[in-house]
Amino acid sequence: MRKNISSSILLLSSLIILASCHTKKKLVARTADSTAVTHTDNAASMAKKKIAAIRAKQVNFNTFSGKAKTKLNINGNSNDVTLNIRIQKDQKIWVSITAIAGIEVARAMITPDSILVMNRLQSVYIKKPFSYIYTYASKQVNYKTVESLLVGNAIPETLNDNTTLEPSNGNIILKGALEDLIYQLTVGPDLKVSNTSLNNQEATQSLQINYGNFIQATNRVIPSQISFTSKVKDKNIQADLNYSKADFDLPLEFPFSVPKRFSLVD
Repeated sequence: MRKNISSSILLLSSLIILASCHTKKKLVARTADSTAVTHTDNAASMAKKKIAAIRAKQVNFNTFSGKAKTKLNINGNSNDVTLNIRIQKDQKIWVSITAIAGIEVARAMITPDSILVMNRLQSVYIKKPFSYIYTYASKQVNYKTVESLLVGNAIPETLNDNTTLEPSNGNIILKGALEDLIYQLTVGPDLKVSNTSLNNQEATQSLQINYGNFIQATNRVIPSQISFTSKVKDKNIQADLNYSKADFDLPLEFPFSVPKRFSLVD
């Protein structure tokens, strides 16, 4: 456990940061959205309208706080932890990781410029530029990507006029490329994202995110279950999150102070 904590946190920071437990929130039925386009519109106009409709369904917020039971699996080594996640939109993501008996083992802070991680088990901390995330993800991934994945939103850059739309069994498949990053999103009849796939074949990187069990949280609809699967060369990482609590726009604090006895490690 001690050996994997620092790696787990950095990988969570890079994936996100990031289920079998039952949510206490009420599940929301995923029904077809009322937004529709007529058959008289041309294909390009229909695509633009559908992209606009999907964009309108994205979760908008100032702050987010969530508690998620999480199973981490790194190259077959599994740990069960709890993540307490707080987000100040466009500014910072704060994560506290607790293990058995609710003892905090680590804390992380992600901003558009940096990643900070404290490992309380070993009294060390790590300070990296945000670009460290590119060890595990394409350079087209940015801070807003991480925010979007944690609340079930589409990655903002994928909702553009160059994205192609294909119908598939009642869903819509969005496909496109951001330079060397190939993306594919599955959007349901309710215009919420149920799957995101990111691939960079040249760098041998892939990230799959599946969303399930949508819930109502402070008048927003979000997935309570999020599964991240990352493959980077010889590294295989799985993180399964299950939100048991989720709230938006509450006043939040983001405490992060490194004790003097902690050592900086690379």
